Amino acid sequence: MEIRYPPKRFAELLATTPDQLEREPALRAVLTPPTHEGYLAADLPRARSALGRPPRAATPRRQLFLNFKGGTGKTSVSTAYAYRLWELGYRVLVIDLDSQGHATKCLGLEGSDFPRTLFDVLVRRTPVRDVVVETGLPGLSLIPSNLGMSTIELALMPLAGREFKLRRALEEIGSAYDFTVLDAPPSFGLLNLNALMAANDLVVPVLADFLSFHGLKLLFETVQSLEADLGHVLDHIFIVINAFNKSFKLANEARGALQEHYREFLVHTVIRQCTKFAQASSEGRPLFAFDPKSKGAHDVAALTEELVAAAAGSRTAVA
Repeated sequence: MEIRYPPKRFAELLATTPDQLEREPALRAVLTPPTHEGYLAADLPRARSALGRPPRAATPRRQLFLNFKGGTGKTSVSTAYAYRLWELGYRVLVIDLDSQGHATKCLGLEGSDFPRTLFDVLVRRTPVRDVVVETGLPGLSLIPSNLGMSTIELALMPLAGREFKLRRALEEIGSAYDFTVLDAPPSFGLLNLNALMAANDLVVPVLADFLSFHGLKLLFETVQSLEADLGHVLDHIFIVINAFNKSFKLANEARGALQEHYREFLVHTVIRQCTKFAQASSEGRPLFAFDPKSKGAHDVAALTEELVAAAAGSRTAVA
């Protein structure tokens, strides 16, 4: 995935100026000479290191994006969020849990190109490190998915300790990543149970419609059962309103209802309706690489700041 930034954008991400990009000797030593399209995104981590500008400290987290209701834009948000974390300088691992491989595609890769998925980790006991693939951007890694994941529920069923397979597997990589972002399919089963048991935080994208309440009710009942039966307590549950259009009366009413019933979980950031998400996904490019000035990119950037701030104050961390 070759992504280039215009000089102004590249400089903004490094909190510097385009002139300094050209004048600073330390940067000239690590940057690939720009073309008319600008600087390589892959050079961003090296430039950040050369300038001595690491990201704000954050406790390593595993964050699961999940909603039992489909069509909420979960994958578009989770991959844009993961990429934004990378832009800020964090080491990020994306885990695609869906056999359709949409998160894999949103990061510019094709799941069918990879012989191994999370199936190999959970069922065949392949070490996680042997399944992780690089995206071409240093510090942004991926565990891909493809149709080979479609039988994982049946394969997990007879295994001992089946609910803890993912959590134990991820212990192998410890704190190698600042953020592990898990993108889950809209279903309830052993795979998502594994993901919940491995996660520190749960991020729930919802639409501002009243059908969203049904999925939230089931999801919260599931979380409560994890606490009661398996002793796993999530640090945070973040509900994110996605694809919001304030011109719709029903959307405003649904937002009001969410604020009334789930106020303690609802984040301040609202992601507005934005066609750029779909366009970026269709081209296999992260939203911030496709159109960083779009409404969607602006809102995901704000969401990232909010979740990173919450992570900084969290009581537990990745083992």
